[in-house]
Amino acid sequence: MASRDFEQQLQGYGLTTAEIVYRLPDHPALLQTYIWQDYDLAPKFPVLIKFLDWWRLRLEGPLHMVRVSHSGLIAPAELRTVGRQFHLH
Repeated sequence: MASRDFEQQLQGYGLTTAEIVYRLPDHPALLQTYIWQDYDLAPKFPVLIKFLDWWRLRLEGPLHMVRVSHSGLIAPAELRTVGRQFHLH
C-alpha cells in the first residue's frame, strides 16, 4: 500500500514550505520565525491557507509576513506502468 504522501504527489500535490514571520504578543516590536512544511496544491495552497486561518484564530502572535516556496516532486507524466515482468531463477 502506498503512503498518503505519495498518493498526494500523484494527485498534483507538491512539497510546500512557508516561512512565517510573526510578532511576539508581549513584545510586538520583535519578530519571530516559524517554518511550516506540508504537501499542498499550488497556486491556491488550500492546506497552507487553512493553517494560517487556524493561526489567526488560535494564536496571539499576529502575522507579519509569509514567504512560500513550492516544489512538485512527482508529476503524473513521470510515472510509467510496467508492461511485463521477467523472473530469472
